[in-house]
This record gives sequence, structure tokens and C-alpha cells, in this order.
Amino acid sequence: MKFLNQHAIITGGSSGIGKATAKLLAQQGANVSIIARDRAKLDLAKQEIEAVRATPNQQVLALVADVANQPENEAAIQQAIAQIGNPDILIASAGMAYPGYFAKIPLEIFERTMAINYFGSLYSVRAVLSAMEARQRGHIVLISSGAGLIGLYGYSAYSPSKFALRGLAESLRGELKPKGIKVSIVYPPDTDTPQLIQENKTKPLETKKITASAQTWTAEGVARAIVRGIEQKTLAIAPGWEMNILHRWHSLLTPLLNWYFDRLIGQD
Repeated sequence: MKFLNQHAIITGGSSGIGKATAKLLAQQGANVSIIARDRAKLDLAKQEIEAVRATPNQQVLALVADVANQPENEAAIQQAIAQIGNPDILIASAGMAYPGYFAKIPLEIFERTMAINYFGSLYSVRAVLSAMEARQRGHIVLISSGAGLIGLYGYSAYSPSKFALRGLAESLRGELKPKGIKVSIVYPPDTDTPQLIQENKTKPLETKKITASAQTWTAEGVARAIVRGIEQKTLAIAPGWEMNILHRWHSLLTPLLNWYFDRLIGQD
């Protein structure tokens, strides 16, 4: 078991990619702390994770916090450290998406999206950093998106927050490497999660046309890619050939993709 007795702290761990990754790490021997806002969902996720853990001695802790609230975020992470021990892995998976037309999305949505997706991740990193630095080891995983590589029609609130995470990860990589701390940034494709269901409720027709041909992954499939990336100490984790190509060649592909998107929605 590659993660035996390691402590993984996962924000957004009550559902979607966060929960799937928590279960996979528990299957490989890790102690897991999950953090989210909804106590009922957390308790259900805790039961699921405990059901698949490798040994009954592994600890699973569920803590309520809004990651966008810095004091709540830090308090939850410090409680996890106090109860289970120093963190070996942080996976900042908490996030939100609210697609729509730029002029019609309330400003509060732009602010909340950045608060959760970017600052929630940043606060989590700051909360584990001193413990990882003291031990000269650890692995930080930030969850971006394909929309963090190229701006998408209808995602003017979401894409900037995921672009920001890419910048944070790439900046931290070099700074934390001498301290023995690895950094990964994940670019998941569309993933079958409760968040995607919510997105589809407000997604513009044009956005649906653009994303219709993209392969939808399972949360478990993305989780396997994340765990493999942690094992291999990979900076950029891009599940699937579509995301892999976009990650490697997005700067060159952007003009072609924009041309294709414009034709797709009838703007040629």
C-alpha cells in the first residue's frame, strides 16, 4: 500500500472528485480528513470512505468549514492535524462553477467563485505549509480545469479562477521544491459530478454546443489520474488524451479552437 499511514487532507471531500480521491487513497492505506460545508454530505462520505479503507485502524475525519472563510479553513485543517497528524498530502478540491452570459451573471457570483476556487485553495496551502516545511516533505495538489487552460464561452466567472490556480501552482513549484514539497495542478475534463449537474442548469446554449463533443469522465477516473500523478510526482496532471494535448499545446491551439468554437455557435 503506497500511502500506508499517510495523512491526506482533502477539501471538497464530501462529493465528486474529492470524495472519489479520498476513497482511493483510503483503499491504499491513507488516513483521510475531508472538509466541506454540508455536515450531512460529509457524514455520508465518511461512511463510504470507511467502508473501503484498507484496515480498520485507518482514521477518517469529517470537518465542516467554508474554505473561502480563511479562519474556518485554517481551523479545520489545524484540527485535522491535531487529531490525525501532520499532513503528507493536501488536495484542494473544493470548487464551484456557475456558467452564464457575462453581463447577466451577478457580480456576487464572480466574487464567490474566486473566493472558493482560488482563495479557498490558497488558504488551504497556507494552512498546511508550516507542517510540511518542518518535515521537509509533502505534496500539494490543486484542482484546475480544462477551462483553466483556455477561456470558454459562458465561463467568464469560472475560467479566471482556474487560470489563477495554474499560476499559483507553477509559482509554488520552484519555491517549494528545495523544501521537499511537491506541487501538482490537475486539469480535469468534464466530470460526472454534482457540480456538473448544477452547471448544466445555467449553461448557455452556445456553451452546450462547444462542450457537447467532449468526453465526460467519471470522478473515479479522474481520481485514479490524480493518485497516479502523486505517485509519479507530476506537476501537470491532465487526464485523457484531450486534456493532455490541450495542456501541452494550448498556446498554439487557441487560435484554431477559437475559430472552431465561433463556427460551432454560428459566429463565422
